[in-house]
Amino acid sequence: MRYLVLSDVHANLTAFEAVLKDAGKLGTDYEFIWCLGDIVGYGPDPNDCVDLLRSMPHLCLAGNHDWAALGRLDIRTFNADARKAVLWTRDHLSDENLAYLDALPTTFVLGEFTLVHGSPRGPIWEYILDPLVAALNFPHYQTPYCLVGHTHTPSIFKQLDDKGGCDIIAPTYGETIQLDQHHQIINPGSVGQPRDSDPRAAYAMLDIENLTWEFRRVTYDIKSVQGRMREAAMPERLINRLDHGW
Repeated sequence: MRYLVLSDVHANLTAFEAVLKDAGKLGTDYEFIWCLGDIVGYGPDPNDCVDLLRSMPHLCLAGNHDWAALGRLDIRTFNADARKAVLWTRDHLSDENLAYLDALPTTFVLGEFTLVHGSPRGPIWEYILDPLVAALNFPHYQTPYCLVGHTHTPSIFKQLDDKGGCDIIAPTYGETIQLDQHHQIINPGSVGQPRDSDPRAAYAMLDIENLTWEFRRVTYDIKSVQGRMREAAMPERLINRLDHGW
């Protein structure tokens, strides 16, 4: 079975639609979507993104911006631009979509895969940005593989030994990676707000029968998203960062 794995859509409908088009045909090129959280936040299309995801066969986890939109997090810990986006999102989400977000799990285990937004030991908030933090998280899940989002950066952290050894593997796009049963933490990157100096939407394809993973990137119409953000009077920094992928 083939899965489309994505994370951090962040209410960017144009990027989300580009990913779905690039991924191919549902039922032929993939059968199911795994979304690792933060379907809303930052972007101008929260209801459209939730509606589109809900229309497809999927599993979605809660992310920190999903919880912030629900009032479950103290947004004083967010920077000023993120706080403004959270408050705008709260005001614009429909009651039906708020209820959908409210029901999302924080952790899910499916076969050999553990799914979280942030990290196994901190599913909502912890960032796995370096090998040390990855190594500290390996004992916190029992499956060979853990899929995470949150950092907006595609990567693989691979356990080398039981003494804290960990290697980070940078993505190579369009090439199939054979997963080898070593403890790994894998991040597909962000659909709607990449932060690895590449503005293209990021996602991945997973074949659980053959245990293969493929990082992918696709361009989208950034200017149209920025136009909708300006119409919503969103902070200029959030608008400009889409051009640069940071």
